[in-house]
Amino acid sequence: MPRPAPTTAKGIAKELGPGLIVAGAVVGSGELIATTATGAEAGIWLMWLIIFGCIIKVFVQVELGRYVILTGKTTLSGISTLPGWKPKGIHWILWFWLAMFATSTAQMGGIVGGVGQALSIAAPITEEGAAFNEAADAQIQARLQEVDATSSATLENAAVENAALPSSGIDPYVWALLITVITSVFLYLGRYGLIEKLVSFLVAGFTVVTVINLFLLQSNPAWAFSASELWQGLQFKLPPPREGFDPVVTALATFGLIGVAAGELIFYPYWCLEKGYASYIGPREDTPEWNDRAKGWLRVLRWDAYLSMVVYTISTVAFYLLGASILHRADLHPQGMDMIRTLASMYEPVFNETAVVLFLVAAVVVLYSTFLVTNASKARVMSDALIVFGWRKSNPDGNRKWLKAFCIAFPILSFIVFVFIPKPKQLVLLAGTMQAFLLPMVAFAAVYFRYKHAIPALKPSRLWDLFLWISALGLLVVGLWLAYSKLAPLF
Repeated sequence: MPRPAPTTAKGIAKELGPGLIVAGAVVGSGELIATTATGAEAGIWLMWLIIFGCIIKVFVQVELGRYVILTGKTTLSGISTLPGWKPKGIHWILWFWLAMFATSTAQMGGIVGGVGQALSIAAPITEEGAAFNEAADAQIQARLQEVDATSSATLENAAVENAALPSSGIDPYVWALLITVITSVFLYLGRYGLIEKLVSFLVAGFTVVTVINLFLLQSNPAWAFSASELWQGLQFKLPPPREGFDPVVTALATFGLIGVAAGELIFYPYWCLEKGYASYIGPREDTPEWNDRAKGWLRVLRWDAYLSMVVYTISTVAFYLLGASILHRADLHPQGMDMIRTLASMYEPVFNETAVVLFLVAAVVVLYSTFLVTNASKARVMSDALIVFGWRKSNPDGNRKWLKAFCIAFPILSFIVFVFIPKPKQLVLLAGTMQAFLLPMVAFAAVYFRYKHAIPALKPSRLWDLFLWISALGLLVVGLWLAYSKLAPLF
């Protein structure tokens, strides 16, 4: 039912939520895995790119949300109206989105695998799993001691570092399966309000712990950043080349995930619809009352997007600095079945023997929030995609049934991917690459909506238009740069 938007800070705060849900999806894969991997490879050099990647997308995010809540249409149905090539009657951007959507299932395989790793370290089930944890821990401790000024490296450390890790056993898979089943049941039974509250709590807790860790780290000379190093990270420069790594390509793939990724840009308006913003505005009317309601709820939408941007930017920068400070200096790279244990080493210089326990709790929290939110979002978007692609008719009963079915299916598909491809970092970066390619297309849609569907009474300012164009051009440059980086070696 239409109703006026709140005007007080307290009233607006009560109506926020979609942005925090999306932030819950972002913090796990983009920040915990991809951002720290970039910091491990590039050091402090690319901090400017990380900050830029978080801030620049919010203008596109708001514009997509504006279109959806003013028209009542979904993101995919809006994209289907764009001008351009339409093979089989479907816009080519939607076909590319479908390919990206498939890789996001692989990404969720990496996420549920990360949760399984964390739980298998915290509570190993088999002797084989315990032996793997002990060997991985010994290697990481040896590497950290080489960097820490209070310890001395020894020949024994070198031998430990180079020793082959034993098999991790079935432990990560058992835990990942348990998490998958729990998630499917929760999504099948859960509703918007419960998801919003749970995710907000999870994201806030992990972000606070990580920021505290970063500040306390500055008291240790071996790991602290100097002011000159931080200034270096804010300059628009690229890192020197490293043998075996291409940090710029990793950073560009990360760019597709940090902040609001292309997938989350598509997801966000669906959560705005579910929150009720469009119904509160009501169907379009050429009246002052309708315009006033629309202006008020657009203001709420902007605050929702801005608040989520602040949350994930702080979290992202903190993770990047931890990766650049600890993983880069210790030459540790999170990957494979020891990814989570390697990431836990970021907390050890501050929290010592309690670091692993603290990080494991935090990792489970933040990775699970991503797994939960992304699968919930995918269920909503895919049930709509079937309609947009003409594969089913829209009706209330059918919509609910398809939504419930996808809530069960997507977590299970993610687990199957992890079983056959147990490489969380690679799966996450693959999805990031596809999302980076999609970013310019989504930006084009936002600009088109801004001018094609503009309502004179709700026209944004020239300053807003300037930021929107900067955002769109920035996303275009990143997409083209990443495409060149990936395709040039083939020719």
